[in-house]
Formats: sequence, C-alpha cells, structure tokens
Amino acid sequence: MNVELIEAERRAAVHAALGDSGRLRIVDALSLGDRTPVELQAELGMPSNLMAHHLKTLEAAGLISRHRSEADRRRSYVTLERDGLAGLLQGDQLTAPRVVFVCTANTARSHLAAALWRTRSEIPSTSAGTHPGERIAPGALQVARRHGLELPEVAPRALADVAQPSDLVITVCDLAHEELAEPAALHLSVPDPVVLGTRKAFDRAFELLAQRIEDLAPRISSSRRMRTPQRNA
Repeated sequence: MNVELIEAERRAAVHAALGDSGRLRIVDALSLGDRTPVELQAELGMPSNLMAHHLKTLEAAGLISRHRSEADRRRSYVTLERDGLAGLLQGDQLTAPRVVFVCTANTARSHLAAALWRTRSEIPSTSAGTHPGERIAPGALQVARRHGLELPEVAPRALADVAQPSDLVITVCDLAHEELAEPAALHLSVPDPVVLGTRKAFDRAFELLAQRIEDLAPRISSSRRMRTPQRNA
C-alpha cells in the first residue's frame, strides 16, 4: 500500500469520526484542555454509554488519547491529539483579562507554563500553587535556561493570595485540578517532573507545556482589548 493511499485512509477516518455532532462537540471541548469522561458527560449533557462510544471512535481514529490521573488513579484524562487537526478547530472560544497557571507546589510546571504563555499571548499570566513549596525547583530553572526561556526566580505563592474573580485558572497538575473546591476552568494534564527530578523529565514536561500552550493561546482572546471607535461617514 503506497504512502498516498495510507494518508488518504487516515484522513477519511478522521473526517468520519468528526462527522457526528456529538463527537465534534467532544473535540471542541478537548481543544481547550483535558477532561475526564465524567467531566465531559456533565459539560455536554451526554449519557455515559454514548460518551464511551464516542470516545472509543475518536480514539480509534487517533484523535484522542487517555491516561491515568497522577493523583487519583481511578480517574483517567482524555487528551486531544494535535496531529491531523490543523485547521479543523474553532477560533477564539474564551476571553480573559489574565491567566493563572496552577500546580500543587508552584515550583515547576505552573511557573514554566506562565513563562511560556508570555511568549505566545498578549494576555498577562502568572502562577500559583494549592500548597506552595519553598522555592522554584532547580530543574525548572535549568530547563528554562536550556530553551532560552526567561523564568524569574520568585517565591512560590498560594492560589488564594493570587487569584482574582475574573482570572482564567488553568491547572497543569492533576492533583491541583482534583482538589480545587471549584474546578479550574481549563486543565492541562502534565506529569510532574519533580517526582523523577531528571533532566529528561523536565525536558518532557517543558515540551508538553510548550505544545499545549502553543495550541491553546490562539483560542483565548483578551477581554481587555478595546474596540476601535468607528468614524462617522
């Protein structure tokens, strides 16, 4: 089978999977962040058996993947696979005056995410933790330097001391997402590099955050943007 035919069959499978309005709604929801199947059911008002069917179809088409939560191993998160979706997603879906990235200790992922966001969006960003640690992890500072990313070495802060009612909160840690009394608006499920503490773990976390933020930033517009007054004819 030649390469052109293989690619044509892959594209046909993608279009077939997206030819159902329910599956398209799932893809639209996942384009803004990871969800558990239960969260998707609640958000889309879809029964569990239908959700399971749609997820199986999307997974078979290579459009989603699933992995266990680092916090509650009984949960699984559904992630949208970026390959093959270029040009298929909606444009701006949310507005926000500021973005707050949250992990548990505010020592690695959330700081890296906020710094990466500043390279991709005009919307201000900051970071916080649900249980702040003492200092930024050395591995986070090192991976930022390796990639030429400006990462200010500031003390971790508590979410309660940082968040404002109008903020868009994005968790980058399964534990933080699951323990917040009011779930974050968006969630990016990224493994904790501090657990392993290796250069490879921090590079992988950086790579995942960079990919997810590159995809997400164009979907969120600034609510501070002022409209240009129209001139009288």
